[in-house]
Amino acid sequence: MRTIIDLPDTDRERLDSLCRQRGLSRAEGLRQALRSWLDHQGVQHQSVFGLWRNRPEDALSLERALRSEWER
Repeated sequence: MRTIIDLPDTDRERLDSLCRQRGLSRAEGLRQALRSWLDHQGVQHQSVFGLWRNRPEDALSLERALRSEWER
């Protein structure tokens, strides 16, 4: 798939400079950057999903306990 994006001149210049240093085309540099960003986004969600499912207290009790700390 092809897509068109608008980049500020300063970002494009930095991108071009890094791609030249690494011997990449601009398109490949953007593909690698996007892939890295997408991988990072997935990790955040997967690492926290279901994190509190085995807690002995329900969410409302936990919320009340946390809010009571604010009143102290």
